[in-house]
Amino acid sequence: MRVSPISRWFPRSATTDAKLLLATRALRGLADGAVSILLPSYLTAIGFNPLRVGAIVFGTLLGSAALTLWVGLATDRLGRRRVLLAACALMLATGIGFATTESFWLLFVVAVVGTLNPSAGDVSLFLPVEQAALAEAAEPRDLTAMFALYNVAGATAGAFGALASGVPAILAARHGWALAPALRSGFVAYSIIAVIAFAVYRRLSPAVEVERQPARSAPLAKSRAIVLRLSALFSLDSLGGGFVIQSLLALWLFRRFNLSVQVAGTFFFAAGLLGSFSQFISSALSARFGRINTMVFSHLPSNVMLIVAALMPTPGLAMTFLLLRFSTSQMDVPARQSYVMAVVPPEERAAAATVTNVPRSLAAAMAPLPAGAMLNHSSFGWPLICAGALKTIYDIALLIQFRAVKPSDEQFD
Repeated sequence: MRVSPISRWFPRSATTDAKLLLATRALRGLADGAVSILLPSYLTAIGFNPLRVGAIVFGTLLGSAALTLWVGLATDRLGRRRVLLAACALMLATGIGFATTESFWLLFVVAVVGTLNPSAGDVSLFLPVEQAALAEAAEPRDLTAMFALYNVAGATAGAFGALASGVPAILAARHGWALAPALRSGFVAYSIIAVIAFAVYRRLSPAVEVERQPARSAPLAKSRAIVLRLSALFSLDSLGGGFVIQSLLALWLFRRFNLSVQVAGTFFFAAGLLGSFSQFISSALSARFGRINTMVFSHLPSNVMLIVAALMPTPGLAMTFLLLRFSTSQMDVPARQSYVMAVVPPEERAAAATVTNVPRSLAAAMAPLPAGAMLNHSSFGWPLICAGALKTIYDIALLIQFRAVKPSDEQFD
């Protein structure tokens, strides 16, 4: 039987559903990568100051976390496929909302109730549902490799989305169009991608659903203690990340060095590719050294580079150190996701994914307002320094608390 070149990238136990979920992750990554750069540029073009930009980013993260918590804990009762289809409808409405109004308060409401993602990563309603479904689409031994592919698909597409974010500004300059309406077209494209993702989700099989457990009194029972401990630590990491979420990092580059949208898009394209391909290494490192060691020792150097970038006086040096940071900062992601899935029983995976991801979004939502206030008063990289310091504390705490807590598939001395 002939094996297609694409299939060779997948673990042998990966099902067709796994490939469909990677396709939807890539589609959403493309949309998120573009709007995360367009968002601060568009909001600035319609007259918003950095504090208001930070407020919109805060709204996107806060609303996403609340909705994800409400839906995520009931996902297995509602049906994973049904939740994903409904999320696509909300994504469509979000794009339309941002494309049709310039009112701060209306945009803030759309940000809170919608799916807009200002991050290079995934902090949306889709994430815990897809993670739980993906864990059913491969054997436990292949989970880290599967999550690496999942994140690489999103990050690579996100890099191309960031590159494409410069197209509206280029066309506006070439044809003499007003900048704001040209940038608004990116949100129309966001809505179109939602429709395409909806069509792909419809092809998922019943195998992505988990057998219902009506007798259980709570979504988390056996794994409650470890999930709550992990959630607390992940929230600290995410609080740090909220200071340098991609939209705010782009805003800092705009403010500090007066970068254009085109240059910023190209930079984030390169950064996205570095972060994407580095995740392939995560699976091999996890197999050799364990997931926790991989998470910590790939993450610490990126925190140092982030702090150094904040101190650089020129755009070239700042972007160089940021690129060095991106080359290792995402290696922990597939290891973290597969670690959570590996230490909880299958029937609790959707709830565990929700309980570990929602507090991350809530914690990240706490950072954009102070970060926006910092940038409103000074273009210095204080948000980057705050992020690097908080993330370093997280890494050390994670190593101390969980280095000895190993999933059953890790057999190291």
